[in-house]
Amino acid sequence: CMVVGHSDDGKKTRIRLPSGSRKTVPSTCRAVVGIAAGGGRMDKPVLKAGNNFHKYRVKRNCWPKVRGSAMNPVEHPHGGGNHQHVGHP
Repeated sequence: CMVVGHSDDGKKTRIRLPSGSRKTVPSTCRAVVGIAAGGGRMDKPVLKAGNNFHKYRVKRNCWPKVRGSAMNPVEHPHGGGNHQHVGHP
């Protein structure tokens, strides 16, 4: 998107879009025209737990997710028991 010119009173701005068409917008408008960068980043498979580790290390501490049934009874209501199941006590 490129500014072609402004009107004499400064209230309208003429811009040229990537398609080649010209459009008139108010000069008070602020916008970014185009596509967002980094599209398709999630299309590639992660493949390894180590890649997920480094991905979430810089973001937040939400990985790995441990199931409640795999925990001890003091850590989760579903924990404990002789078998890993959520069922009734």
